Order: sequence, then C-alpha cells, then structure tokens
Amino acid sequence: MNAIVKTGGKQYTAGKGDVLIIEKLEGEVGSTVELTEVVAVVDGGKTKIGSPFIKGAKVVGEIVRQGKAKKINAFNYKPKKNERKRWGHRQPETHLKVTDVVVGS
Repeated sequence: MNAIVKTGGKQYTAGKGDVLIIEKLEGEVGSTVELTEVVAVVDGGKTKIGSPFIKGAKVVGEIVRQGKAKKINAFNYKPKKNERKRWGHRQPETHLKVTDVVVGS
C-alpha cells in the first residue's frame, strides 16, 4: 500500500519501509510522527483520492535522523563594479522511516 502525503509544502510517495527525506519536523531521533495530510492512497488496484485530503488516513513514521542537506553555494558578481559576494545555505531536513500507512473509512 502506498500513499501520497503532503508535508512541508511538498508531496511525497510513502510506502511501508520507505525512508523519506522531508522538511524538518520537530521531534527527537526515535520518536513517532503522524502525517495526516494524505492526498491519495493506492492499495493494489484500488485508488482512493481525497478532496483535498482523505479523512482518517495517516502515515505513521519514526524519525531516523535530524540533519542538514548538502550546502548550496552561490556567487553574485557585478562586472566593472568590483562587487563579488559568495554565500551558501544548508536546509534542515528530517529522515523519516515509514512504519505504517493507515486508511480511514
């Protein structure tokens, strides 16, 4: 059974045993998280689509790791002005192992 879940302004496909790298969620490593914004569920040949979400459906997962993504390097340059600026950013992320996909009524 697979589900499409919305978190952090993005949508992810989640199946039991999958590890999702998503926007940072509050919680310690080893704690359980429930994602309730389930957009669609596919169970074999049956597909259930919510409008906008499926009532009672949730994806349960365990936080495996809290960390940061790879660094994004950028460089701003304006010719003939002697203006150069180098900067970077590391987005915080959570690694979530999906333990169960629950479908409501």
